[in-house]
Amino acid sequence: MRLFFVLLVWFTGQLVYAQNKQLLYNVNSLPQNLMANPGGEVRFDMHAGVPFFSQISFSAGSSGVSLYDIFGEGNGTVNENIDRSLSRISDRDFFTVRNQLELLFLGWRDKKRNYFSAGIYQESDVFAYFPKDLAVLAWEGNENQKNFHLSDLAFTGEVLNVFHFGVSHYWNRDLSIGIRGKLYSGIINVRSIDNNGDFFTYGSSENGVSRPNLRKVDVLLRTAGLGPFLNENKMTNKELFNHFRSQAFLGGNLGVGVDIGFTYFLTDQYRLTGSLLDIGMLKHTEDVRTFRYYGDYDSNQESTLDPDHPDSGELGEYFHEEELSDPYISTRPVKLNASFDYGFEEDLYLAACDYRERRPRRRYRNHVGLQLFSMKRPRGLVNAATVYFDRKFSQNFFGKVTYTVDSFSYSNVGLLVSGRFSNFNLYLAADNLLDYSNLAKARNASVQLGFQFIFDKG
Repeated sequence: MRLFFVLLVWFTGQLVYAQNKQLLYNVNSLPQNLMANPGGEVRFDMHAGVPFFSQISFSAGSSGVSLYDIFGEGNGTVNENIDRSLSRISDRDFFTVRNQLELLFLGWRDKKRNYFSAGIYQESDVFAYFPKDLAVLAWEGNENQKNFHLSDLAFTGEVLNVFHFGVSHYWNRDLSIGIRGKLYSGIINVRSIDNNGDFFTYGSSENGVSRPNLRKVDVLLRTAGLGPFLNENKMTNKELFNHFRSQAFLGGNLGVGVDIGFTYFLTDQYRLTGSLLDIGMLKHTEDVRTFRYYGDYDSNQESTLDPDHPDSGELGEYFHEEELSDPYISTRPVKLNASFDYGFEEDLYLAACDYRERRPRRRYRNHVGLQLFSMKRPRGLVNAATVYFDRKFSQNFFGKVTYTVDSFSYSNVGLLVSGRFSNFNLYLAADNLLDYSNLAKARNASVQLGFQFIFDKG
């Protein structure tokens, strides 16, 4: 059972992905800013992302424990480190896997007031709270005779394709607003939340053995799209590929969603922005399998079982398993972005190129600001705050530095650089740079890159 906890810590430290894209937010020279804020300013007239390479993001971290906390030299023995980590981690700590890959992304300006964008991206999102009570039970056993809550077990996971179309409208020199419609094509969905039940023991019986009890157990696991892995008849690789291709391109479980956002200038130098992303849901009707396990067993009540050594087969009298195929609805994890910044060192070239107004707004090479991020999860919000500084070094070179405080770290320093060569643009962004010298200590690290063609009408 102790091996279970070691493997869980390793899995947590290796497969935790962040979801905040603070390095790309408010970077108006990049098309990807529109995916973080549909109402973001657009300073070009057309773009075409390199298929499959216009945005690739990878990040990893952990809100509760790092590999170094468990296996680092000088911290004590592995057992001592696990005991110390278990006492520190709570059932509010979590790990999550989240990544995006843009398959196609295009944009164009119409009548110099609206900027339209459309594309397809694939997204994976796995989120699980640390099952504190179950980990303690696996590591220490039930010698402490406490209640172990099955409600600690809570996780969601999905893989889907997103087809989207949006417009950013230049309302006037002070305000831009935007909206993006989304059509979700679900590939895989797994969720188990709102579980109930307690495992506990009464005082030792006459022969010194504690009596185990499972009270008011109700555990539900919903799945969609896992048929190829659960069915007895195995698919060939070709059949498996065709199945998931169909699911990815509107052949399976579908949903709809919307993004909204704005950019508002209080003055030429002070800017306020905000966005709400993924306000939507999916309805799962195809390849749905739901597994439910429920029941109640109290060793103090009269029963035909030996209270000290209940036989697992006889427990079937008290516990039941069901497999259902009822459709269900899953909601997307809604995300909120907001920022306020100040610009300085006027950019005379950029202001002169603002053809939308007779009296162009003053533009600035540098910005310093604050960004807030929040994401809805089953037990509440996951939040982050970022202080940033960006600078336009020339018409073709841009850089941004961020300092972020979030659930993973209080010392997350990030860097983005973007270069443009004629109409070809590329960017590279990395997070949590201070821990790259020893990734075992890092609770969060990320790398993002993208390639696209950007055009300005002469």
